[in-house]
Amino acid sequence: MAINPKKHEMPALDPKIRATNFDEVALGYSETTAVAEANRCLNCKNRPCVSGCPVNVNIPEFITKVKSGDFEGAYKIIAETSSLPAVCGRVCPQETQCECKCTLGIKHEPVGIGRLERFVADFHNAHDEHAQLSVEKNGHKVAVVGSGPSGLTCAGDLAKKGYAVTVFEALHTAGGVLVYGIPEFRLPKSIVAKEVQTLKDLGVEIETNVVIGKTLTIDELFDLGYEAVFVGSGAGLPRFMNIPGEALNGVYSANEFLTRSNLMKAYKQAPDTPIMKGGRVAVVGGGNVAMDAARTALRLGADKVYIVYRRSMTELPARREEVEHAQEEGIEFRLLCNPVEVLGYRNDNDPRDPKNGFVTGIKCIRMELGDPDERGRRSPVEIENSEFVLDVDTVIMAIGTSPNPLIKNTTNGLEVNSRGGIIVDENGLTSRQSVYAGGDAVTGAATVISAMGAGKIAAKAIDEKIMAKK
Repeated sequence: MAINPKKHEMPALDPKIRATNFDEVALGYSETTAVAEANRCLNCKNRPCVSGCPVNVNIPEFITKVKSGDFEGAYKIIAETSSLPAVCGRVCPQETQCECKCTLGIKHEPVGIGRLERFVADFHNAHDEHAQLSVEKNGHKVAVVGSGPSGLTCAGDLAKKGYAVTVFEALHTAGGVLVYGIPEFRLPKSIVAKEVQTLKDLGVEIETNVVIGKTLTIDELFDLGYEAVFVGSGAGLPRFMNIPGEALNGVYSANEFLTRSNLMKAYKQAPDTPIMKGGRVAVVGGGNVAMDAARTALRLGADKVYIVYRRSMTELPARREEVEHAQEEGIEFRLLCNPVEVLGYRNDNDPRDPKNGFVTGIKCIRMELGDPDERGRRSPVEIENSEFVLDVDTVIMAIGTSPNPLIKNTTNGLEVNSRGGIIVDENGLTSRQSVYAGGDAVTGAATVISAMGAGKIAAKAIDEKIMAKK
């Protein structure tokens, strides 16, 4: 039977409808479509797709189960190595990882591995009966700082081995960037809550509203009897461009903007946490966070949303699917443009006017691509006398984040690099004995799956270190 050269399409909400609400955009495969897509897999003996997965999911094996209709069997295979399959199936950049190594992709479109993973996880969640899982405890305690993807993965892997694991989360809801940074229309909160509950069923304890470095220090965690600490505190410190006008009212970091909307419910009619409603919005940046911020602004009622990015569409780092969804929803891309100033006004006679005034626009300069930089990306170069102004009243900076220095500043002997990332060895071990780290706290802002991979590596190292003492 001839193989379909194209992936089966992912059903999605109509752009005109979805741009007005926060419902999940991608609707997921049906059982029939999932089996048909699975049958495109060549089941290669050398399994190149697995080498592209940071958590080494046994991809051909789970797809073989899908082919036969054994969806629960497929889930069990994925769950052997991944603690967050429903999350990964939605937000992983499979096109640059497992799918880019798919043999079928040499001549045709690769197998829709991510779409199949999402289907399998959703099938399991829809049919699974909640039950406490019985794991024999080994008598050892480990603390995990942060309940994002690296922390949850580390906690899950250790809990499966019998460790008493406590996750300390600074915010009031577990999930880290999965709940404060990724919008509902891309990753529903109920999906994250289900994955967190699965870990609780394994015996993982989660304590929210605990800021490590303030409420407790890492040294105090050891005093409480924890034998190792994994730091997966993410990279929540936003970066700005340091251009004039960034202190104006109406300039947000993407982190603040998305947290207000996702976790603090600023999207409600009369929110306790205010946020922009309507108006014209410029989002500076070209990554997934920029797409999330732009699409969120649209759903909050913005009249016009621009993506302002200094390179071309070819260099745009966001996932293709997210870019396509943004374009379908009417977001305008101003490419090869770089902001040089945020413009604003003040009204000293208006007591409501804040100290620094309000945004009225963003001045940009046009760019052209020059020689490649050290990563092979062509460097943008300014075009003289090409300035222009976008009339906007909200500017969202989505140009990256850095690790918060709180843990570094309150932990003796913890070495960090010039960007604030915690320095670790190949096993995730820091310069402090029995303190491990991974994810964005080490690398700066990166992907969910790479953070999960770091959590797995550290969990394995922690287990080997503690068991070696017995």
